[in-house]
Amino acid sequence: MSVNKYAPHLVILPEDDANRQIVNGFILDPSINHQIIQVLPPAKGWRKLLYKFKQEYIPDMRRYNHRRIALVMDFDQDSNRIDHVRDSIPTDLLHRTVILGVWTEPEKLKQATAWSYEKIGRNLVCYCPPAANSLWHHKLLSHNTTELNRIGQDLNSFLFNPT
Repeated sequence: MSVNKYAPHLVILPEDDANRQIVNGFILDPSINHQIIQVLPPAKGWRKLLYKFKQEYIPDMRRYNHRRIALVMDFDQDSNRIDHVRDSIPTDLLHRTVILGVWTEPEKLKQATAWSYEKIGRNLVCYCPPAANSLWHHKLLSHNTTELNRIGQDLNSFLFNPT
């Protein structure tokens, strides 16, 4: 689906198909304004995700001032990965870029919860910062708290359908 590039919108770049399925569950929740979200095809690896972001989406973000982007990736238990990715984001775009993902890989979260990827995504829908009982506090997702706190208010301003 094409979004209005001149209004606040979110582009989501998933690393792989498992992350894409989680994102699909998230955007299918009725509280989410899915008309302002564009899910891109999986990048097929975190390095390719970073390359695509730098080559294709940084120029677009500079062209479209209302664009936000979520990079959804596996962290593979690498505590330096988020810093590496964050260091690749130009300072002027950092406030519009969020890096999220499972600490290991989505398959491990699926095993731990015994849920489908889409059900995991539906259970990640929350106003940020996440509530204390939110799935975001699971040990495989809790490392996302800093990112959610950093950009959550901005995303909340347009991501959810008005109630």
